[in-house]
Amino acid sequence: MILEKRIPISYLFKMIRWELLTITIFTLTLDKVSQYFQEITLNLSVPAFMGTAITLILSFKLSQSYDRWWEARKIWGAIVNDSRTWVVQLKSFLPKEHDSIKILSYRQIAWCYTVGHQLRKTEILEGEKALLDQEEWKHLKTAKHPALGLIDLQAKEISHLVRDGKINTFQEIALQDTLTRLCASMGKAERIKNTSFPKTYRWTMRFFIYLFLLLLGFSLTSMPYDLEIPLSVLISIPFFLLEQVAMDIQDPFENRPTDTAVSSIARTIEINIRELLGEDDLPEPIRPDKFYIM
Repeated sequence: MILEKRIPISYLFKMIRWELLTITIFTLTLDKVSQYFQEITLNLSVPAFMGTAITLILSFKLSQSYDRWWEARKIWGAIVNDSRTWVVQLKSFLPKEHDSIKILSYRQIAWCYTVGHQLRKTEILEGEKALLDQEEWKHLKTAKHPALGLIDLQAKEISHLVRDGKINTFQEIALQDTLTRLCASMGKAERIKNTSFPKTYRWTMRFFIYLFLLLLGFSLTSMPYDLEIPLSVLISIPFFLLEQVAMDIQDPFENRPTDTAVSSIARTIEINIRELLGEDDLPEPIRPDKFYIM
C-alpha cells in the first residue's frame, strides 16, 4: 500500500519506462512521416477534443479500479474484526486455562497469514510453523487450499468441544457464525483476485492514446523540431501514468507496492490476538522502510 511519503521519481519512471521508449520512437517516426505530408495540418481543437475524451474514460477506469482496491481493504478490515471476535468468544465461552483457546487462536493467526500468501501466490513462510502442530503444518504445506483446510480444522475443533460438553449449542452457533464470516471474507478476496478486467479495455485505451498522439503530431507541424518531440512525449506521460496506476490498483493482491497491505494487517491481527491471550512477548508491527508497506 502506497503511504503518504515522497514517492521517488524512479518508481514512477519504472511504471511507464517501456511506454516512454515506445512514445519516443513513435513521435520520432511520426515527425519523419509528417515531413512528406506537410500539406496536412490539423487544428489543435481536434486532438484537444480527443484528449478530453480520453481523460474522462481514464477517470472512469480509475474510479472502477479504486472501488476494487477499497473493497479489498474493507474485506481485510472485516477479517481483523472477526479475528478479534473469535478470540474474545473463545475466552468468554471456555475456562481460562483451556488448551483449545490457544490452539484455536494460534490457528487463526496462521489462517490470516495463509490467506495473504494464497492471494499473492507466495510461499508460506517457515515462521508460521510455530503457530501449528506438526501434523497441521504438514497438511498446510501439501493442501491445495491451505486456508480452507485451516477453517475446516477450526470447525472440527468446535464440534469436539460441543461433544465434550465444554461449550453449549448457542455458543457453538456464535463461533460457527464467526467462522462463516471469515470464510465469506476469504471468498470475497478470492473473487477479486480471480476476476480481471477485460484486456480489450487496455488495448482500446492504448489505441486511442496513440491515435491522440498521431493527431497531435499533425497539429504541431509548425512547431520547431527540437520542441515538438519533447512536448509530445510530455503530454502523453499523464495518460500512460494514470492508465498504469489504474491497472495496478485494480489488482490489489499481486505483491506490488499498490497492494492491500495484507502482510501488515496479518501482523496486526497476530499482535492483537497474542495480547488478548495475555502474552508479553509481542512481535513488532511491520514498519515500512520505503514509500509503501506490504
